[in-house]
This record gives sequence, structure tokens and C-alpha cells, in this order.
Amino acid sequence: MQKPFRLSPFTFRLLAFSFLLSAFTCACSFNPDMQTPGQSYLQGEWQQDSVSGQKQLVNYSLYRLKFSCDSFFMSIHSYSKVNTDSCTSKGQWMEYCKGTYTQRHDTLHMKGLFCNADMTLKDDKGCFRSGDYDEFFKISKRTDSLIRFASTTNVIPINAHLIKRTTCIPKPL
Repeated sequence: MQKPFRLSPFTFRLLAFSFLLSAFTCACSFNPDMQTPGQSYLQGEWQQDSVSGQKQLVNYSLYRLKFSCDSFFMSIHSYSKVNTDSCTSKGQWMEYCKGTYTQRHDTLHMKGLFCNADMTLKDDKGCFRSGDYDEFFKISKRTDSLIRFASTTNVIPINAHLIKRTTCIPKPL
């Protein structure tokens, strides 16, 4: 009768350690310690002044976007002719988002969080939206100072014009 093959305790521990080490080194990578440059054509502040047919719309929003390297800050000024409550001031309110963006081909992915005007995290017990902001836009560059952001979840595109050009200076994270 042949004896079954068994690993020595030392060999078994060495193999287990090697497996764990390879799992951590292959599956994980450190986050970069600096911002990435982002898209050069987006760097700066962009503003939407109006929406086509806004006088006939019951609800609409106007956007102001600021891109700095791979980060964004967005303010959303919303208007409503109905359902005004204690959160709205005569049918108007502001919301803010901050986060990072990536672009692949003509699609811009903006991922972040709803926040307060001073960029602090928004309390989820307050008015309006809170938590994650995750949106995809199809980008159409009209001119160097005019871009169309067509949302995948909203039928009204954001036609924004450049109000201030900036240059990316990556900051440590």
C-alpha cells in the first residue's frame, strides 16, 4: 500500500503565503497620489444661460460646471412652476455636486456626491437630492467655447459656454 502524498507544514505555509501575496499584489494597486490631468478642452468654468422653450416648461434646470484637472464641481439651479414647498424659494432651488470625471470616446462619465455650496458633504436629511451623483453625457464640442452635454437620463441637453479658461495644475490627493 502506497502512502498518500502530503506536504510538509513548512511547504504548506510557504504555498499559502505565496498565494496570499500574489492575490494582494495582482488584484490591488495603489491609488495615484496626484490628480490626473483630465481633458484639456474642458478645463475651466462653463455655464448654461437658458433652455430652449423654458417659458413653456413646468420644470427645468440651468447648470454651471467647473472642471479642474480630473475633478468637477457643478451647481444646478432648478426652477418649477408647481409643487413649491418649504424647501423651494418661490419655485427655485440650488443643488451642488462634486467628484471626478473620465472620458471615453464621446462619453463623459461624471461620478461624485451631492454636496453643499461650500463643497462639504450634504446631510441626507435635508431638502432635495443627496448621496451619489453618477451621470453619463454624450459630449459634442461646438466651438472652443461652446459644448453640448447630452445626458443619458434627461431629454434637455446642457448647452454650456466657456466663461473662464483654466489650466490643470495637478494637486496631491
